[in-house]
Amino acid sequence: MAYIINIPTFSDERGNLTVLDEAIPFQIKRLFYIYGVDNSARGGHRHHQTTQAAICIQGSCTIINHDGKTLEHIELDEPKKCLILETKDWHIMTNFSPDAILLVLANTNFDANDYIFDPYPETA
Repeated sequence: MAYIINIPTFSDERGNLTVLDEAIPFQIKRLFYIYGVDNSARGGHRHHQTTQAAICIQGSCTIINHDGKTLEHIELDEPKKCLILETKDWHIMTNFSPDAILLVLANTNFDANDYIFDPYPETA
């Protein structure tokens, strides 16, 4: 199941410094960011092998996550909040604020065959 970690952030009168070095629970092989999103939803998949860390470094967005048993709506609204998405987590990213920048780190390189687009069946 997806879970939130808090990334160490150091703040003083000069601003904030958030450090990812030891916070991410996997070796980072790929990173990308999503921004300038209209009212569209992004994602709509899970993975065979990829674990991801999602951080809304500016603005906010919602991740709708389903792990095969539980459906959750997770708000990412501060840059020290990081959502870890495991392979079983079928997710949709939505409700992007106009200024949102969503940074995603992954433990694998891109592979089109790693994606599973079929959602889980609805659960009671």
